[in-house]
Amino acid sequence: MKTTVNIKSLFLTVMCTVLLSACATTAHNSDKQFTELAQQLWQAQQQLNETAPGELTDMSPQALEQRHQQRLGWQARLQQIDVKALSEQNQINHAILAYRLADQIDEYRFGAHLMPLTSESGFHTNLGFMVQRGSFKTAADYQHYLQKLAAIPRYMQQQTDWMKQGLAKGVTQPKAVLKGFEQSIISYVVQDPTQSVFYQPFNRKPAFISETEWQQLTAQAVEQITQAVNPAYQAFYDFMVKEYLPGARDTIAASALPDGAAFYQNRLEHYTTLKLTPQQVHQTGLDEVKRIRAQMQQVIDQLCFTGSFAEFIQYLRTDPQFYAKTPDELMRYAAYLAKKADAELPKLFKTLPRTPYGVVPVPAEIAPKYTTGRYSGPTRDDQAGFYWVNTYALDRRPLYEMEALTLHEAVPGHHLQIALAREHAELPDYRRSFYTSAFGEGWGLYAEYLGLEMGFYQEPYSNFGRLTYEMWRAARLVVDTGMHTMGWSRQQAIDFLAQNTALSMHNVTTEIDRYISWPAQALSYKLGEITIKQLRAEAEQALGERFNVREFHDVVLSNGSVPLAVLEQQVRAYIARQQKT
Repeated sequence: MKTTVNIKSLFLTVMCTVLLSACATTAHNSDKQFTELAQQLWQAQQQLNETAPGELTDMSPQALEQRHQQRLGWQARLQQIDVKALSEQNQINHAILAYRLADQIDEYRFGAHLMPLTSESGFHTNLGFMVQRGSFKTAADYQHYLQKLAAIPRYMQQQTDWMKQGLAKGVTQPKAVLKGFEQSIISYVVQDPTQSVFYQPFNRKPAFISETEWQQLTAQAVEQITQAVNPAYQAFYDFMVKEYLPGARDTIAASALPDGAAFYQNRLEHYTTLKLTPQQVHQTGLDEVKRIRAQMQQVIDQLCFTGSFAEFIQYLRTDPQFYAKTPDELMRYAAYLAKKADAELPKLFKTLPRTPYGVVPVPAEIAPKYTTGRYSGPTRDDQAGFYWVNTYALDRRPLYEMEALTLHEAVPGHHLQIALAREHAELPDYRRSFYTSAFGEGWGLYAEYLGLEMGFYQEPYSNFGRLTYEMWRAARLVVDTGMHTMGWSRQQAIDFLAQNTALSMHNVTTEIDRYISWPAQALSYKLGEITIKQLRAEAEQALGERFNVREFHDVVLSNGSVPLAVLEQQVRAYIARQQKT
């Protein structure tokens, strides 16, 4: 039998094969080149951010400028990459590296180093976490720690010098948010050096150090705390009381800072990862406040409360039944809720983290001006994560909010999301350690909502607590943009938050001060949650009975923390794959 060969078809087939092979080779080469560059940049950044054992970060003008110039160089190299030629995962890698670099460059450009503190904390409190973040497995580790204590005066003086420049340029935190801030400094100055937080590594002798060497180390610790640490904190306290507080600015808006409007827009886009204007965010907040307020009224009606909304809020803020009587009672309740949440996770999640977490109080030295709770992730593989609960001023920590708080800070909120990212061995290091507020805080607020599917909020007051937390995040969109770009006063913002939530007045004021001192960060929660909820609704509608919430959550969390545009791409790709099956 004779076979007829179509020469034209054969030629086209061969050419297509060659072209596809060439494209595949080009794509492979692009990915290989980018991966090498990404690893170089990450290693260089690590070296830039890391300090030698026994040293603290050099905050001198020369060091900051040198780091800035290096980052500009890395940014230029990243911008030369043809992103479309990269694989899907490398496109995400590129987006995250570019995001990290842009933030560091922008912060330096806008002078963040001139204002190294917020209403809650600052570089002086960060030093207090050296013990928690440190490793004490060898005698050398203890020596390096002592060298760090000796370096504290220089480090704090460098930071103080920047703050003095900030005073001269009008770049300071507002006076209104710093009332009582000095107490967070003086609390580190102790008469008995063995009671200092910096002495904690020496409270227990490890077996690998001899008694004689241990006596020498503890004596050196006492000497460093007495002669270096205490005087450095006292000097910073004196500067704060005598110079910074009196000289701090009277305005509260970020727009009142030099180039303030551009600074706020930059921070808005950084924290939300969205291209929105303050006016758009403000209107979204107003719409959400209206919607949530209607749901809150439904709960009030369910309870047959006959007074006004304001009277119901006052009742919640003042009735002793809603408050723990001792710190231990509050901690036990938080631990119980956390364990209850643990048991519900398999219903909603296919993948769970290996890393455990504990429940501990907020450190006493920062508690008075600290938020109601927070998650503190591990810094090493031999550490757990911790859900912090603020036990200061118990009459301002209502129990009806604890379910929402626990779900947000512990599981399925921050601990679950952050631990999964850290344990994702297939992701590069810079992905596993990456965190962006829009995703992380959006997930935390979404986790509060998931409590409805986990059997929480069965009691009307705790459901009202959930709604007041959601209202709190919606009101942030209104008051943050209002204060920083629309001329709102601090009192106006306090009144708006107090009138629309059941937060205690102490929490209301500390939160408003936080938004003033940390512009735009608070916008990330609600905008991130709205995005995740919208994507879930989109998947549910598109997939119908094929929608599986455990698979959806796997997709959302599978890439770690990502900008919201990347999350949208990932979820829509998942929907398309499911529709083809």
